[in-house]
This record gives sequence, C-alpha cells and structure tokens, in this order.
Amino acid sequence: MKIWLNGGLQEMETARVSVLDHGLTVGDGVFETLKAVEGRPFALTRHLDRLARSARGLGLPEPDLDEVRAACAAVLDANPMPLGRLRITYTGGLSPLGSDRGDQGQTLVVALGEADRRPDSTAVITVPWTRNERGALTGLKTTSYAENVVALARAHEQGASEALFANTVGQLCEGTGSNVFVVLDGEIHTPPVVSGCLAGITRALTVDWTNARESDLPLDVLDRADEVFLTSTLRDVQAVHRVDGRALPGAPGPVTAKAMRIFAERAAGDLDP
Repeated sequence: MKIWLNGGLQEMETARVSVLDHGLTVGDGVFETLKAVEGRPFALTRHLDRLARSARGLGLPEPDLDEVRAACAAVLDANPMPLGRLRITYTGGLSPLGSDRGDQGQTLVVALGEADRRPDSTAVITVPWTRNERGALTGLKTTSYAENVVALARAHEQGASEALFANTVGQLCEGTGSNVFVVLDGEIHTPPVVSGCLAGITRALTVDWTNARESDLPLDVLDRADEVFLTSTLRDVQAVHRVDGRALPGAPGPVTAKAMRIFAERAAGDLDP
C-alpha cells in the first residue's frame, strides 16, 4: 500500500511523520474523507473546498489544492480497489511541544483504505455529551476527534453504529461522523449548520436533491419522528431502524427509501457534483 506524504508516494510501512508533528501532539490539523469507487473519488471539489475552509478556520495556511488533487490521483492509481476510503490529512507540521506552531511547514498525508458497502439500515444511540455550537472549532473538520472516539465506542457497546449529539441548548445536532435527518408528516428535516453540526458534503447534496428543510429540532424529535436517516461520505443515505430503545419498523421507510434512490441516481450521474 502506498500513501502520499509531503510531496510524493511512499510505502505505508516505511512512511514516517515526526513524533513532534502538531497534528499528533495537540490535534492541530484538518482532514477530509472521500468515497472512491473503482479509483474515482466522489465530490472531490466540494471536499477540497471544505478542507481549505477548515484550514483557514484553524489558522493554518491554506493547502495547495492542486497538490492535494495530484496526491489523491496518485494514491488512487497506486492502490486499485473497488470501494475505498480516501483520507486527506493536513496538519500544523513539526512544532515545539505546546500549543505554539513551528515554522517548518505543514504536513500533508493522503492515504487509502478498503471500505465495505454499508447496510441499508442501522441502529443509533443518543449520548449525554453535547456539541458546542459556539466553540472555536465548530463547523471545522479537525483532527481533534477524541470526543467522537469516546461516543462511538459507547455506541458500539450498545450494538449501534453511530452516536447522536444534542447541542448545548438541547437541539438535535449530529452524529460522530454523520448528519441526521428526520421525517415528520412526510417532510424531511435536518438541523441547520448553526446548530453546531458539520456542514457535511453528503448532507448538502441530500438537502438539495430531496428539498429537505433545515429546522431547529429538539433532541426528543427522535422519539416521535416517523423515519430517521443518516448521511455521510461512506454511508450515503442510510436508514435508522432503532434509536436507543425505540424501534422504527420497516426501515427504510418510504420517504427514506426515496431519498436513498434519488441520492444513488444523482451521484452515479455526476461524480463531482
């Protein structure tokens, strides 16, 4: 397996990043995850735009997006596979211990791993921790992901594949790596980005393609929603058949099934929408 590291392809087994890289010591970095089908990435332009926005929001120099595109192409060409998870990581680079950044440049890594097609439906839980809709990192896709690691581990312990958060004012926000949608009286709703959720790429396409509404939603909407579904890069649109102890029989329901079909058809027709 070959990865891209700071300017060229390297064997994964021998590629090295300094133990003093700011992405490792303090989580000072941003990343993107893309779906790649038969060596072709999906929605690359949107992902690169968000990578640049996240870098700016973190105060990092904006990455050279032409280099990132070339790195993605090189990694995909070097590692053919039917379905892959393409990961772009961009960090503050070699830095002194502590929060101050160094001056030796940033680190860029592009790697690819095999992925499996997701099931049509899944179980989720809610967790007692909150998203801070007013935090310094709100809306940025950063490598500071430990909070998600803890919540996802809780979900796995309870037989679920995702954990959902409220924000600090009790509104439904997002999952550890997904956006959440609910169906109420036949209409699709999802939390707005001001709730603190990540502006997901698949979320934005789903909103556009299904005419979903962005709505402030209390967390307990999950107790009464007719249908619930998740969106993310590798899930696309995925139905939810259980939220905590509440079963949603027949998932995917009719509205979710239509959203799944629309997304699959539109995505197949345009790999860089």
